Amino acid sequence: MRNAILLPNGFVLTTDNSAGIGEKMADIVSTPDEIVSYFAARVALLEQWAAGATPVSIVVHNFSGNQSWGKYVAGIEKLFNEIGVECPEITGSSETNMETLQSAIAVTILGEQQIENSNEIRWYVYGKPSLGEEVISDGDKIADLKKIREAISLGLVHQVWPVGSTGIKGECERLGQNYYLVDWDIEKSAGPATTVLLGIDIFKEKEAKLHFGDYFEAIS
Repeated sequence: MRNAILLPNGFVLTTDNSAGIGEKMADIVSTPDEIVSYFAARVALLEQWAAGATPVSIVVHNFSGNQSWGKYVAGIEKLFNEIGVECPEITGSSETNMETLQSAIAVTILGEQQIENSNEIRWYVYGKPSLGEEVISDGDKIADLKKIREAISLGLVHQVWPVGSTGIKGECERLGQNYYLVDWDIEKSAGPATTVLLGIDIFKEKEAKLHFGDYFEAIS
């Protein structure tokens, strides 16, 4: 498990945020609000999967003003539609008393932990590490969450470990795993979890390779 908080009664809390990215004039990165919330929810969802949990509720903290609320909600709903899962109820609040110069948002997901699987696994890396504008331009090369969800359902994937700013190398070290990836930039930030480490059932590795296709390699 990575950045998840275990609550009583088997509940799990995960969150992700961003600032200075959006549609305001002073934003450092100009990006549609829908895309900002999509990737914030993507990270929080992957953290849920890493904890073996299923989302049951979503809270949006919107500091960008009322005009951004509908777009933020649309981005989150788009993510869940793409992976073929009904979007949990979305609630939250918007800052309306003070007009901010830059966009800011946090997406928090409450999930319910499932029974952990004890199958023997081998770790693989999936998705090209991408940052900033690369997340959009190389969208076909980053980890596909729908494929991951399907692989979990098929019993191919038993553990999920999203890669963040420390890169593949940093996350492998956190897992205590050796790494040998000649053609990968193992120190590059993966931004909004564009790369994911997956624990693959050792008896289903060939099936997993066919399922994930490109940008899917054993880490050692």
